[in-house]
Amino acid sequence: MAASREEIIQLLTTAYRMELETVMNYISQSINLDGVRAEEIKKSLAGDVAEETMHATLLGKRIKQLGGFIPGSADLEFGSQIQPSKKTTDVVAAIKAVIDAEQKACDHYKAVIRATDGEDYVTQDLCIRLLSDEEEHLILFQGFLKEYEG
Repeated sequence: MAASREEIIQLLTTAYRMELETVMNYISQSINLDGVRAEEIKKSLAGDVAEETMHATLLGKRIKQLGGFIPGSADLEFGSQIQPSKKTTDVVAAIKAVIDAEQKACDHYKAVIRATDGEDYVTQDLCIRLLSDEEEHLILFQGFLKEYEG
């Protein structure tokens, strides 16, 4: 059963919040991580910030197209993601936090895709494209984890 317009707006608003939280955490980790081993991770995270910001922008535009209102920071609850480690050389913790955030994003986009199936093809197409990006990030960081733990 397809979701209502209001339910779709709520799903997209959740995705919007998730993307913004990801941006904050990636900026934090791309600056805070220390050590030679951290350099490749920092570069990857810094590069992902622009893409995740674009995701939030696209989601915001779709919310507006559907008649919704894009919330400001006071109306969003952050803290659902694993927070950056205070130990700035813990590259594995940073990688695991990214994997967790990307997996949650993939799961959420799949839920939106299912909720819009047969009803809202524009939102569904947007979320399929965003899912593809998130899966790419997920696979990249799973590869980093193999290297660090292997």
